[in-house]
Amino acid sequence: VFVNLQKAECSFINGTEKVRFVERLIYNRLQYVMFDSDVGHYVGFTPHGEKNAKRLNSDPALLEYKRTQVDRYCRHNYEGSHPYLPVRR
Repeated sequence: VFVNLQKAECSFINGTEKVRFVERLIYNRLQYVMFDSDVGHYVGFTPHGEKNAKRLNSDPALLEYKRTQVDRYCRHNYEGSHPYLPVRR
């Protein structure tokens, strides 16, 4: 059995003052590529992941799309899900 997983998450600090979008690509419980909006590009964690990160980072349209996920995906969904989000101190 092979597992291929793509996971996206948003982190909110002080409401929507500081928002971070992270997308993780995982194969068989091993994260091989990650996009972090704070970094602004893909990072590879395995030899295969480094090749994929290089390929993904060579597409400026894709990088711009992923960078705008903070507004399109995170901030857009914050208002509807805000009452259900856990508060961390």
